[in-house]
Amino acid sequence: MRVAPGEASRDRHDRLRRALGGEPLPLALVDLDALDHNVEALLAPVRASGKTLRIASKSIRCPVLLRYLLDRGGAAVRGLMAYSCAEARFLASQGFDDLLIAYPTAQLHDARLVAEANLAGARVSLAVDCAEHLAVASRAAVNLAATIPVIIDVDVSYRLLGGRAHLGVRRSPLHTARQVGALAAQIASYPGLSLGGVLAYEAHLAGLPDHSPLSPLLDVPRRAVKELSRAPVLALRREIQAELARLGLSAPVFNGGGTGSVPWSVQDPALTEITAGSGFLDSHLFDHYRGVELRPAAFFALQITRRPAPGFVTCQGGGFVASGSAGPDRLPLPYLPEGLSLLGMEGAGEVQTPLRVPAGLDLALGAPVFFRHAKAGELAEHFQEYLLVRGDRIEGRAPTYRGAGHRFI
Repeated sequence: MRVAPGEASRDRHDRLRRALGGEPLPLALVDLDALDHNVEALLAPVRASGKTLRIASKSIRCPVLLRYLLDRGGAAVRGLMAYSCAEARFLASQGFDDLLIAYPTAQLHDARLVAEANLAGARVSLAVDCAEHLAVASRAAVNLAATIPVIIDVDVSYRLLGGRAHLGVRRSPLHTARQVGALAAQIASYPGLSLGGVLAYEAHLAGLPDHSPLSPLLDVPRRAVKELSRAPVLALRREIQAELARLGLSAPVFNGGGTGSVPWSVQDPALTEITAGSGFLDSHLFDHYRGVELRPAAFFALQITRRPAPGFVTCQGGGFVASGSAGPDRLPLPYLPEGLSLLGMEGAGEVQTPLRVPAGLDLALGAPVFFRHAKAGELAEHFQEYLLVRGDRIEGRAPTYRGAGHRFI
């Protein structure tokens, strides 16, 4: 369990309970003191490098918090990375004017939303990785007499044996500098499009922890794979940069990085900016990364409704399971009071979540238990607002996308 230095878990629990007062449960909250710490922790290496940081909106999903992060980051923060065209159009309507959509679309309707946002004055770039994507984006741009900057999405996964072994996510069919250059050269033949840059996200580095308490025997090979795969990522980005220069092209934006790799990514001379998102709220999947000192900042609170047996309590609700490969690491974790644990046979349930209680801890019915989600942004899909807590009081209320009447996934 990680708490703020100088603040014992019991003290933090008491502080958060005082802040909630008589608020109805369940609810979700953001501890602004912890959030401020995480902003500075993530931005320190970015500022030192002279690059900028782009905020991944999918890890926040709350316009008020996105503005808060942009304001607090100042000149070191550049725009947002959106995850869908509809989300980007919504954010543009809220006044956010520098957006990079990191996932392509093959639907004309989606591309039209991007064209509309650019016509309205925002700069909204759209990821592409094939000619079909270019054709759809071009058609939307021409129909509205708009210009859409496109970002070429590259797969920088660790590939061995001529690609037969692939360690990393399956993001894009583009794996070489020549492939990137060939697609970049085609952009000029599609009216309404311009080359906005390159996206080369090292998910196998940024999303792979250095340690897992669920599989500690894999820690050494896990770290070895990360170490071996760093040099190929750097080489491919450098080759892409050289290939674009050979073709007389340039990438105004060259994006990479993620919360788990910020200190390493800022050292890459090819990159102009780094992306991070989950680290601001510090969901529990980021507890075991080296070189990233963060504090848990986002929680949800459930009420205790039953004592089914000595040494157990049951909370109402709680089945907020994260996406990805199914496993116990996708479950939310009880955080405060300290020492509670899920039951292996039940986990976190939609209507109830039973917990094992350590000896000596007496919990009253109706009392809140604070949980951490595995993935930061997905928590917002379950609540209409975040309570913004500073110290032991509620400083404000921030509607999530859901609270604003939207669902973009």
